[in-house]
Amino acid sequence: MKMKKLPIGISDFKDIVTGNYYYVDKTLFIKEIIDSGDKILLIPRPRRFGKTLNLSMLGYFYDCCPMAWEPESNSQASAPDKVTPSPGAFKHLFDSLAISRAGQVYMDKMGNYPVIFLSFKNIKELDWETSYRKIKKLIRSEFARHCYLMESKKMMPFELDYFQQILDLKGDREDYENSLESLLIFLSRFYNRRAVILIDEYDAPIHAGFNYGFYDEVINFMRNFLGGGLKDTDQYLEKGILTGIMRIARESIFSGLNNPGVYTLLASKFSNHFGFTEEEVKTMLEDFQVSHLYDQVQLWYNGYLFGGKVIYNPWSIINFLNDEEKKLKPYWINTSDNQIVDSLLSREGKELKEDLEQLIRGESIEKAIEENIILKEVANREDLLWSFLLMGGYLKQTSERFDGVSEKTYYSLAIPNKEVRATYTGIIDRYFSTKIENKKLEIMLKALIDGDIKLFEKMLKMIVLAVFSYHDFGNEPEKVYHALVAGLLIWISNTHEVKSNRESGYGRYDIMIIPKDCTKIGYVIEFKSVDKDANETVETAVEAAMAQIEAKQYETELVERGIKHIKKLAIVFSGKEVFVR
Repeated sequence: MKMKKLPIGISDFKDIVTGNYYYVDKTLFIKEIIDSGDKILLIPRPRRFGKTLNLSMLGYFYDCCPMAWEPESNSQASAPDKVTPSPGAFKHLFDSLAISRAGQVYMDKMGNYPVIFLSFKNIKELDWETSYRKIKKLIRSEFARHCYLMESKKMMPFELDYFQQILDLKGDREDYENSLESLLIFLSRFYNRRAVILIDEYDAPIHAGFNYGFYDEVINFMRNFLGGGLKDTDQYLEKGILTGIMRIARESIFSGLNNPGVYTLLASKFSNHFGFTEEEVKTMLEDFQVSHLYDQVQLWYNGYLFGGKVIYNPWSIINFLNDEEKKLKPYWINTSDNQIVDSLLSREGKELKEDLEQLIRGESIEKAIEENIILKEVANREDLLWSFLLMGGYLKQTSERFDGVSEKTYYSLAIPNKEVRATYTGIIDRYFSTKIENKKLEIMLKALIDGDIKLFEKMLKMIVLAVFSYHDFGNEPEKVYHALVAGLLIWISNTHEVKSNRESGYGRYDIMIIPKDCTKIGYVIEFKSVDKDANETVETAVEAAMAQIEAKQYETELVERGIKHIKKLAIVFSGKEVFVR
């Protein structure tokens, strides 16, 4: 395996094995699928965690018709009335892999079932008309893969007409909605055995519909399409395996199916077959002679927990190893469409901003998680927002707690690694950059680091005027200012540790800035709103804030860290007027 080519952007199992590419052996996934008592399985995982490759692997393992995977031979194939499956056609692909040593009971399953394989991963169009055209072409390509069926005497004349309509893209909508069920029946009858259905990224067009305003149209189509092929088809179906990012609930896509097994990243089943385990990553780093970078790789791409197992992002690991300079940078995030995440996290809401601030500081938050996502309600229900971020790979769960009163399971959630953290800081960056000139922010943060409090105050005043309206403050203006300043301080996190609402001395400070270089300035910051109803002035508010810092000895943690140069700041405000002392 040492120094083989890395399969960048290759998700066809046969191409990887025969093309001498580096392959992390996931073939025991086949064993778990066979052992599973579920006829229909939905296995949601984040983007680029190996879903397409695993389904491709299943396709080559199960399929009894090798000519269906060879376009040239398929185009000239004829279909005899009696078909003899070719169980050994793809055996060579698995000879040196783990499944070949799992036992004869599993190898007996090889090459014994016709396979329908559809991947919706590239259907991410801006409107329903274009999406529907691409879905029709996708269905046509799978019918074309099995076009040898048209030579069979087992096909009735009206079925041949239907088949040709699909191939010519002239079928009506009902024809395409029924196409999965129809092809399943054709294959099962032709081979006189049940078939396997593999559906990859079933929810990709649904996410596009949610993004671009054709959600209802795509939901209606997918409900009928999947329901037709996977509902009440026991006599024709051996296994149905679907992947996606999450389970889309309520819209009844799966309501008609007979108890499908759903295994999200919270489940222990299948947990180590998507993404790379710690052992696999260590082996890869050794093979590519960069074991000394393991700790840094861990910080950047580790952090996920699938069913309690530590998992690395495979796309990022492969791209990192493929980089000649071995740069640690965001590979996964830079390829993903973060539109939904961006819009959800940029929305208003004091509690949301506080939760984000806490996550970016490297802390965890506790939230109830719903494994069945009602996508239409994600924008309005905070509990679904956190579920969406967890299932999409933007958060990880670290612990869980069942609440007997609410009968909900609560999870401690955190940002998985440095790569994903870039998404959150990027969203905040875009939020502020629409309101603040970057130069002003740079000047303000440099003034703070240098200890120039007058310039810091001047720039903070300008930023407050640009960002806030009088309606932003509500009944808790101190929390609003607190959240703003904490958000701005994200950009010094490489050189400073920023803490919020922590205990030090005899109380809880608002914000503490701890320089990683002990010779630099450390800060304790207290926020105070001028209480005009109590005839308070700016000066008396400053005195009260300073008195609290001194009385509670908030600087204790800085002193214990060995910081000798400490500044205590009172940030006092009255509406949009702000003063720093």
